[in-house]
Parts: sequence; C-alpha cells; structure tokens
Amino acid sequence: MQAEFETQTEDPRSSTSTGPSDISKIREEPPMRPSLKLFPRSLMGGRRRRFKEAWYHICPWLEFSQNSDWVYCYACRHFSPPDTVSDSPSGFKNWKKATYKVGGFAMHARSERHKQAMVSWRDYRKAAAANATLVNALNKEHNRQIRENRECVKTIGEVLLLMATQNMFQRGPDESADSDNKGIFMAFLETIANHDKAVKKRLTSFHKANCTSKIIQNQALDCLADMVRTEIAEEVKSSEIFSVMADETKDVQKREQISLVLRYYYDGAIRESFLHFESAEMLDAAGLSQKIIHVLKSHGLEYKTNLVAQAYDGASFTSGKHSGIPERIREEAKYAFYIHCSGHCLNLVLVDAVKAVPGAEAFFSLLEKLYAFTSGWAVHPKWLAIQREMYEGAPSELQRLSDTRWACRFIALRDIMDRLPALQRLLQEIAQERNGESSVEARGLLAQMDLGFVVHLVTLRKVFGETKPLSDMLQASSLDISKAVEVAEALVQTLNDLRQESSFDNVWDEALNISGQCDVTQPAAKRQKTLSSKLGENRTMTAVGQRESERDEDEFRKTFFYPVIDLVLSEINRRFSRTNWDIMSSIQALNPKKDAFLNKATLYSAARLYDSNIDDLGHELDHFSRVLERKIQTGMPRPSSTVELIQFIEPYKEVFFELYRLCKIAVAIPVSTASCERSFSTLRRVKTYLRSTMNDDRLSNLGVLSIEWRRAKALNLDSFVDRFARNHQNRRIQLL
Repeated sequence: MQAEFETQTEDPRSSTSTGPSDISKIREEPPMRPSLKLFPRSLMGGRRRRFKEAWYHICPWLEFSQNSDWVYCYACRHFSPPDTVSDSPSGFKNWKKATYKVGGFAMHARSERHKQAMVSWRDYRKAAAANATLVNALNKEHNRQIRENRECVKTIGEVLLLMATQNMFQRGPDESADSDNKGIFMAFLETIANHDKAVKKRLTSFHKANCTSKIIQNQALDCLADMVRTEIAEEVKSSEIFSVMADETKDVQKREQISLVLRYYYDGAIRESFLHFESAEMLDAAGLSQKIIHVLKSHGLEYKTNLVAQAYDGASFTSGKHSGIPERIREEAKYAFYIHCSGHCLNLVLVDAVKAVPGAEAFFSLLEKLYAFTSGWAVHPKWLAIQREMYEGAPSELQRLSDTRWACRFIALRDIMDRLPALQRLLQEIAQERNGESSVEARGLLAQMDLGFVVHLVTLRKVFGETKPLSDMLQASSLDISKAVEVAEALVQTLNDLRQESSFDNVWDEALNISGQCDVTQPAAKRQKTLSSKLGENRTMTAVGQRESERDEDEFRKTFFYPVIDLVLSEINRRFSRTNWDIMSSIQALNPKKDAFLNKATLYSAARLYDSNIDDLGHELDHFSRVLERKIQTGMPRPSSTVELIQFIEPYKEVFFELYRLCKIAVAIPVSTASCERSFSTLRRVKTYLRSTMNDDRLSNLGVLSIEWRRAKALNLDSFVDRFARNHQNRRIQLL
C-alpha cells in the first residue's frame, strides 16, 4: 500500500508540475479542492471507505483528483527542492490510515521534504501578496491620476465651451507665466484653480503638459465642434431628405467666407442647422461647388439621392444657367433644384421699383441726409430735447437706411412720419440761428420738405409696410415653401387692391392732414413768363420732351402713386414667377389650407421631378383622404400646415411612403438664405480686428459652437474627454 505522496515536480523555475489533469499544473494555480456531497468509495480492510472533506481543514496542503480518487500534496508537487523529488507516480489513497499518527497525513507532514516545501510555499505566498499589493497600489495611483486628468481636461473644455457660446476672446497677447495679460481663457482657469486643487496642480506643474497651449485649445474646440456637427449629421441621416443653403461674405481680413446651412425635417419640426464656414480664395462656380460637395461628403451625407434643393442669393456665379454652382452640383445630385433666395428677390423688387420711378430715389437720398444731419454731434442733443418736449416717453432715433434689406426701410419711413413735426421744428430753429454750416444745411433740407415730400413719404410707407410682413416671414427658419407662396400671393392681392382711386384718395387726405400739422405747403407756382405780342400764335411754351409739372392731386396720382405700385407688382410677377416658383406652387397640394389640397394633377408635377412612383402615389392619396376624413369626423383637428400634415402621416409612413417623402421634400425646400446671413453676424463677432489672425479651422469651430449654442450647451463633457483622448493620442497626460 502506498503511504507516500507523489512529490513529482518540474524545475521550480518553470513553475509547472505533472499529475492528473484535474489538479493544479502550475504554482500560480491554487490547490484543487472540490466539494462533493459524496466522495467515491473504495474497499479497504473489509469496508468501503472514502475521502472526507473535513481533511481539507486539517491539512490545507491537500488537493483531490476526482479522476483518480487520490489526494496529492500541493506544496511538495510545486515547491520541493529538486534533489528531494520522489519518483513515485502515485499520490495517497489509503483512507483507513489517513489520520494515523504514525502514518498517512501526519507522517508526511513530519517529513523533511514536506517541511521545506511548506516553507517555500509560505514565502511564495508572501511575495505574491506583496506583489499584488504593489500592483494594486500602482493601479490605484494610475486610476487617481486619470480621474484628475479627466476632470482637468473637462474643466478646460467647459471653459472653452462657455467662451465660444458667448463669443468671448480666449487668448491673450502673451500667455507665459510672467505675463500680466494672459487672456480671458487663462484668467478663467486661474480663478477656477483657486477652488479646484486638480486644476491648480495641473496649471502649476513644472512639465509642459498643462493643456493650456494654443494647440490644445484648437484641438479641444475641434472636438467640441465635431460633436455638434456629428449630432446635426445624424439628424440629417435620420431625416434622409435635406437641402443646402450657401451665401458668402468678407471677413475682417477681406477673405471670402462661405456659410453652409442644412435644412431638413426632424422630430416634428423644420430645422436649419449651421454646419461650416469655408474660406474661398476665388469665387468661381467650379471651386465653390467642389467645396460644398466636399463638406457634405466629409459628414457622410448621401447627397446624390437625398439632396432635394440648393438655395443661393442669385449672384452670377451661383445662378448661371449652364456653368453656375447649381448646374455643377446637379451633375452629381439630380434632385438638387436651384432656389433663388426669396428674400433677395423681394429686395430686388423694391430696389428696381425705386430706381425706375422718378423722384423716389432722390426721396430716399433725402432721408439719408436727414439721418446724418440729426446724428451730428451739434444737432443730436437738440433733436432729443425737442422730442422730450413734444412727446411723451423716450425719444427715438431716425433709422439709417439698409442697402441689403429694403423692406426694413419701412421702419425709417415710419419713424420719419411719427416725428415729422419735431423734425420740422428742429430744422426751422437751426435755420434761424444763422451760425454756420448747420444753418445752411438745415435751410436746404427744410426747403425740400414740401408737399411732394409728404406724399412720397405716405405712399412709400404704405407700400413698404405691405411688404414688411413678407420680408419678416421670409427670414423665419421654420417657414415652409407653401406658406411663402401663400403670403406672396396675399401681397399681390393687397397691392392690386391698393391700386384703386379710393386708396389714393386716402393717401392724399393723409398727406394733406400731415402737411397742415407741420405747416408744409405746396411750393409756390412759378411766375408766368411774359411773351412778346409780336410772336402771335407762333410760340412754344415748353422745351422738347418737357412740360411744366403742376403739383396737384392728379399729377401725384399719375406720376408717382400708380407707377410705384405698378412697378412693384411687375417685379414680383417677374422675379417670383420663375420655373422653380411654379414647382413650389405645385407643392401647394400639400397645404391643408389650399383648395388644391391633395389634388392629384397639381401634386403629380412635383412628384415627377423627384421620380416618385405615380401609381403608388395615386393609391396612397385615395386611401389617405379617407383616413384623414375619418380622423376628422372623430374629433381630431384638421391639419393647418404641411408640418402638421407630416406629423399626422408619420405613424403611417410605411403605408404612405411616397406621400410622406413628398411632404418632407416640401418642407425641406428652403425659402431664403436668411440663416446664412444670420451666421455672418456671428462671423463678425468672432473674427474681429483684434482676432484677425485666426485660422479658418478655429473660425469654423467657434462659429458652429456660437450659432448652434443650444446643442453646444447640451454636450456630454465626459464624451468630449473620450473623443479628445482618442483623436489626439501620444499625450503625456493620460485620459483612458
């Protein structure tokens, strides 16, 4: 009977040992000590005996093999000196003598070989525990350092985000440690460091990895802006249908900057999201079209099939019929029809009308002179004092005329009319002073403010006032094309109604009333010429092509009132009746307020342009009409706009696929490029004279964070730190 334990071991340096397959093979593995309800029985001394689990506690060095039903000494197998190794292939299985004092486990425990192995095992466990403690300590310190680094980078990102959304200057002229003017960014961080030990430790560290350099700032801004752009791109991909709007302006360095805005339907609303500022060396159609396509590609947008419109301001290089930007983009995106900005169209309508009517252009020049005169340093205090004396409330300022938004000239006309008595008094008082250039100028302006001036003022205020609602509506990002068509048609109807005798009579009466209040009289008639009686009947009263102009009611009606209205109507019909406007008008079949709502013939013209399946669309329109009527009969309010119609169709978009797609196209088609022009205001706040050396990438990133400030403020800064760590590796500051 075998009373010895197997102590077969390999070279201790290899830390491996032989034995059954279900016990430990290397010293790094713990003893195999299975817990069984019933261990196998073996016949010994006339009785069936088995291993007892309690022996594990008596001899902690035991390990049991279920395959062989033997026990082995873990210490001797792995830690015995090489010169004491036994060659016995067996372990121990004599369960009868297992607990004898002179044999079994006790005798093995007293052997010199076992004692040496136990000492080696104990030393190994101490060393392993110490090593584990050291590793844990190192890991703990590493994790603590990462947490501090992440909090520091998060703070830096939060400061940059705050300053970008508020259009604040980040950098100073000298950001060195000894500088007195490090810039607002460093000033913010130093203030935060007074309350945050991690930030203070990072800022005062001797190594250069303090994350405040201009390179780190640019990379952090790049990550923040990319997170905003990624969110916008994901919304566009979810919507699928989108359009692009672009406009250009010069920055403070006189560099051309292109503003790109995407329009699409998402989450129950129309979105116009700013995407990018792109510099352009030359304003040529080939280069700009490639820049626009490159930006769309870089954000993974499927422009070839999902880009349904492109809107520009009508410049020659953007609106060329054969080689302009629209035609070049349509070579790759066939559904990207060109839309001329309706805001620019309205502006051109008013510009052309004013230039074509004699006297109108001179009238606006006179308004500009009045603005300049009342704004002078010597006249302005008197202007304010007279208003305080004559009117209650705060005094008002005359408005400077805008060259780009002519509809906004209505405000200037309104202010002149409201303050005309005060303006007349101001000019009279200064004219009577006779003390230099101001008096001379006042007398000249006063002489021109006659009855003709008042008639022009009342007429143009009326006409420009009617165009103001359309101008304001065209600047709304939520406006869809069906509403724009509706308002434009209403303006045409209003102007047609205004071209009535009764309307002019009202204008004339109002002009006479204002003239009476301001002591404005009709200019005195010219002295009649005395002609020689010798000429008899052979005399000419006027030069060729000229005649004496009589300032009477009929004269103003024929030479000013009707021509202004007629030219505005003519320009509206000419500029708003182009092919694309007809296309947009066909989308009126998706406007629930129109008589042509869901009319097949009207809608099919737009459907064919976008390659819709006409047969499927016809069936969908029949079925949808019945569904909509049933819902209305059950008490649901009738949709009042195309957006509300989309919201109603959305739960059934799989059923009404073609109709749902056309509805999204209808609201994705831009009306104007007003969002691009609004981004230019941000451009001027971000890139100022003091920040004129800013590079294009930083400008675009700051522009995105400022314009899309709601998205920027909602960013997850932990995700920002992760993105910063992934995109900008090989740092001496560990973040992951």
